[in-house]
Amino acid sequence: MTDIFDTTILCNKCGEEMERTKVAKSGFILRAVKCEKCKDLIIHPKDISEYERFNCLKGKTYSVKLRLVGNSHAISIPKEIVDFIKEQEKVMNDMVRLCFEDRGRLSVRFGE
Repeated sequence: MTDIFDTTILCNKCGEEMERTKVAKSGFILRAVKCEKCKDLIIHPKDISEYERFNCLKGKTYSVKLRLVGNSHAISIPKEIVDFIKEQEKVMNDMVRLCFEDRGRLSVRFGE
């Protein structure tokens, strides 16, 4: 199937051909087209959808159990977060970085 962004897109305001570009937002690289004449910008609908989904997950707070597993403790990561990470092409079997940031605060970093 052909992507609509693979075709020539003309600006609604001035009729000039729009140029392909990329826009960085919160660590996301969003595909876009931009009119150099009137500075109109159109971001790819699929990229916007993924970015909005990320923002919904980002604002949620989850209550998960801390469990004893052997000599260590484990927490579960909610399925919707794991699914989002998998869709972003990050491998779940890789090592993750765990950081004790502050009193009462841990961070888990996937990837590099």
